[in-house]
Amino acid sequence: MSGTHALSITLFGLLKYGDTMISISGEPYDTLRSVIGLAGDSKNSLIKYGINYEQIDLINDDFDVEKIIERLKKSPVKLVEIQRSTGYSARKSICIDKIEKIIKQIRKVDKDVIIMVDNCYGELVEDREPTEVGADIIVGSLIKNLGGGIATSGGYVAGRKDLVESVAERLTAPTIGKDMGANFNQLLNFYKGLYMAPNAVRSSLKTMTFASLILEKLGFKKISPRYNEPRTDIIQTIELETEENLVKFCKGLQMGMPVESFVDPVPAETPGYPHKEIMADGSFTPGSTIELSCDGPLTPPYKAYMQGGITYEYGKLGILIGIQNMLRK
Repeated sequence: MSGTHALSITLFGLLKYGDTMISISGEPYDTLRSVIGLAGDSKNSLIKYGINYEQIDLINDDFDVEKIIERLKKSPVKLVEIQRSTGYSARKSICIDKIEKIIKQIRKVDKDVIIMVDNCYGELVEDREPTEVGADIIVGSLIKNLGGGIATSGGYVAGRKDLVESVAERLTAPTIGKDMGANFNQLLNFYKGLYMAPNAVRSSLKTMTFASLILEKLGFKKISPRYNEPRTDIIQTIELETEENLVKFCKGLQMGMPVESFVDPVPAETPGYPHKEIMADGSFTPGSTIELSCDGPLTPPYKAYMQGGITYEYGKLGILIGIQNMLRK
């Protein structure tokens, strides 16, 4: 049904009681923390099912190779998880070259450990995907990049055949697996979305580059990536410095949306997130943030997380209105 759903069934499909998984890209995205059992009080998290979770933080936006190797030598690890995109953390997103280097290091120590990459927001941004550099399995959403703004639901799991089959049995039932196929009459939307995805991703990257440049020129220095830096996903982050700036920017961006421009976003408690969130999203497909969206937690440094713009023209317009509203006294 979504990227989070795909990630959840992948972890539950590949890990059993007593197994250990390690996140080597630091703390995972907020909704996945609830799946693991690091947040919330669900009785159905990985930890509640007897699966061990460990974490190794990044150093200067790169993998801590020494700690990772040391840990893999210490005792058996079933699965290593890498989150390609930044999520709500302060770090930068991780490019394919860095993923390739750490996978080669891991394979020197452990040839059997499953290497899983959370590929959300990164599909088609670079000219290679994680499975092309040694990842065993990748997981993502179809209401982001690969859905092209057309798929109305869905997530994907791709990689080693035996692993994908295990995940499919978790989604449906043992012996049925993926033979049931995609249901809810979604196949046409999936194919249309995939067909349009390269152009949608291109427009999104162009929109985010525009946002990065104009906000830097307006004096916001803590922007990632900068307009002239390489990109590995469609996310643009800007530290807006105050709660007022974050709220007014999101409200302004909503005014420039092609859908529901009359809606007034307000900060609120949001399922799966530990803090109040504000979200601007005017998409034809609910949840399809690649159509243009902006959200952020109401905590310092009041960072806005923008993504999308499947048409550059509407994306540019939305950003200009968002900035105008933020600067208006």
